[in-house]
Amino acid sequence: MNPQDDAHLTDEPLTEDPRPDGLRSASSLVVLNTGNGKGKSSSAFGMMVRGLAVDWNVAVCQFIKSGDWRVGEEKMGRKLGVEWHSFGDGFTWDSENLDHDRNIAREGWAQASAVISAGDHQLVILDELTYLCAWGWIDTDEVVATISQRPEHVNIVITGRDAPQALIDIADTVTEMTEIKHAYAQGIRAKRGIDY
Repeated sequence: MNPQDDAHLTDEPLTEDPRPDGLRSASSLVVLNTGNGKGKSSSAFGMMVRGLAVDWNVAVCQFIKSGDWRVGEEKMGRKLGVEWHSFGDGFTWDSENLDHDRNIAREGWAQASAVISAGDHQLVILDELTYLCAWGWIDTDEVVATISQRPEHVNIVITGRDAPQALIDIADTVTEMTEIKHAYAQGIRAKRGIDY
């Protein structure tokens, strides 16, 4: 940890309430998890569980990853009643046809946009959406418009690296995950139960 980055940390517990004055409620929030570190999707799936715990209808729209993956989050989410959509065809480096992948992404975004606009869910997770925007596969302005014009009770969580500034601007909470150390960089394969 860099002490300069954590100047707000002290050796003593806080004795004064750090919360700002004038706190208000919001009908819904937009949360963006970005950065090169691990934990963006994992955090979103933690919010999925919290939403389910308060009886929200939850939808996950997962981009990039293929529906063949059957990740642990999907398995448990489906068991708990999450509406799960996989709009990917796998990692781009495995692709034999990026035009095909681009078309899947566009079709996926159209369906995700419809899920948001329908207003049937209190929480919609757009997992790995930032990549589609950053690569120009979908129109970031269209994404921003859909999110900005969503029904007022629909909370949105967006994940992925390289979030465009327009997504950062519309988000209420933005967290940048920073990789300090990762097992994969040390030659250790992704581990079921930890990484997926």
